Amino acid sequence: MTTYNTIAVNGLNIFYREAGSRSNPTILLLHGYPTSSFMFRNLISKLEDRYHLVAPDYPGFGQSSMPSVTEFEYSFDNLANVMEQFIDAIGLGKFSLYVMDYGAPVGYRIAARQPERIEGLLVQNGNAYREGMTDFWAPIFRYWEHPEDPANIDGVAVMLKPESTRWQYVNGVKDISKISPDTWLHDQALLDRPGNREIQLQLFLSYGTNPPLYPEWQAYFRKYQPPTLIIWGEHDDIFPASGAHPYKRDLRNIEFHLLDTGHFALEDHLDEIVSLIDGFLEKNVKRTTVPAL
Repeated sequence: MTTYNTIAVNGLNIFYREAGSRSNPTILLLHGYPTSSFMFRNLISKLEDRYHLVAPDYPGFGQSSMPSVTEFEYSFDNLANVMEQFIDAIGLGKFSLYVMDYGAPVGYRIAARQPERIEGLLVQNGNAYREGMTDFWAPIFRYWEHPEDPANIDGVAVMLKPESTRWQYVNGVKDISKISPDTWLHDQALLDRPGNREIQLQLFLSYGTNPPLYPEWQAYFRKYQPPTLIIWGEHDDIFPASGAHPYKRDLRNIEFHLLDTGHFALEDHLDEIVSLIDGFLEKNVKRTTVPAL
């Protein structure tokens, strides 16, 4: 049964979902934009009898604290720092890391700093290679170059609009009747909170700090060779499949699956992803995890 919890981390209240016994292997689930741990609600219920699952919300997302941009530095470095402190605060030891979208730059910072804790990587539409940054990114590139330009601000602020949030869920999906409107309405309500626009603009700008770290993350892959499962929505225009294939250059123990869907593959390919995760972890992660004290 999933529990809904909040823990104090460096003056912030970090909300997280948790399910399953700590005597089972742990999966830390790091969400993408524009969502929260809400994106993992169904996955957690499918895996909780066999794994220990933890899904936090970043500051500014979901049910976690949302300090203003003058009170907190909304950068990917800082999100990773808070998540590292969260991991220690709840007493996680070793774990597999599920990363999606924003979860990739947050999670790979943690993995590169603490490789001994990572038992495996589960990667869903999350970049670590330049090949994955195609035409969709053009307005973001312009924003990185001239963030003070009102036209560039408007160009990226489009992603905060309700039609853009819905688009992220339905684009590339074969049968959109399988996608609940609750998903984008839930996310949009949180994006529309006063002050959240400024938070997201800061993070859009901070995303520019991620590509320079790609070589470091790729070096981590090559050196430590974490077992990796790629479960990638093939028709995602934000993180297209061109960003998935390069993982095969650096990782030897890799299972690679392109799914016939878009950005939020868990919404219409849940059962397939559950089966792939289960088979992958049964093969690569021993069930000898000792519960943290």
